[in-house]
Amino acid sequence: MYKRILLKLSGEQLQGKHDGGFDAERAAWIARQIKETLDTGAQVVVMVGGGNYARGAQLAGETIQRVTADNIGMLGTLMNGLALADVFNSEGVDTRALSNIKADQVADQYTYRRALSHLAKNRVVIVAGGIGRPFLTTDTAALSLALELGCDVVIKTTKVDGVYDKDPHKHDDAVKIDEMSHQDALANEQIAVMDKAALGLAMEQQKPIIVCDLLTDGNIAAAASGAAVGTKITS
Repeated sequence: MYKRILLKLSGEQLQGKHDGGFDAERAAWIARQIKETLDTGAQVVVMVGGGNYARGAQLAGETIQRVTADNIGMLGTLMNGLALADVFNSEGVDTRALSNIKADQVADQYTYRRALSHLAKNRVVIVAGGIGRPFLTTDTAALSLALELGCDVVIKTTKVDGVYDKDPHKHDDAVKIDEMSHQDALANEQIAVMDKAALGLAMEQQKPIIVCDLLTDGNIAAAASGAAVGTKITS
């Protein structure tokens, strides 16, 4: 069983049944999944994406600078973090949202000590704002945060039940991989479940990653308890 997990949620997952924006029903369902995870004894840190509002890489172009676009994307993650914390609290999951970008009027600034203090009180800590700098994804931010806070594993939730040797949505003969090395995940261009910078950091620091389906009931709690779920990427 893992004592502290880093759960990576994408913005796309938070839009739920909508074409964009935030789905409170989906968020409440996730809250119940996290409640089960807390019941295993694990502490939970959440790194949230913002693609349901804006993706920096897609906004950037001739008229919008990449730095500006990435800043907009970070603001999208902050909107998700604030809404997600409210939903979690309403579901009885004691939660605090912290921001890696300065936004004191709406969210407490992330600090290492503040995050540890909340975790010691058995609160879920949601971190928004990515890593707080442009050109780095929330995947990379998730790995960095997991290392900083001493999380035992990163659980990356997706739309499929693990890593496949090629895109299962495009290839009927795609084969699921139950366990693989960081090196193999980096070398295989067909594997795009997490960006290469994040995988490289995980390999360098020997941090395990579990990739699993978000919408399978009990998956997060099972992964946190050490059960074989999805695909495990290790050294």
